[in-house]
Amino acid sequence: MSLSEKLRQISDGAKQRIPAEARELMMKATKELRESGIMEKAQGIGSVLPEFELLDIHNKPVSSVDLLKQGPLVLTFYRGDW
Repeated sequence: MSLSEKLRQISDGAKQRIPAEARELMMKATKELRESGIMEKAQGIGSVLPEFELLDIHNKPVSSVDLLKQGPLVLTFYRGDW
């Protein structure tokens, strides 16, 4: 299964799990963000990020350089729980 197929599957599943009222709120917030101009400031596909280092759950430093030596690196930004 390709990534786009998997993402479509996740999206379809979310439509079934998330109440319509909550989906409307999420779509409104997404629209407002897009209209704010934030999308033009975001990194695009293929953008090169500077090297960085973050702490893992054990407070041990992990560098992007070391991770990239193992293969492609995907970053996910999780804002937390509402």
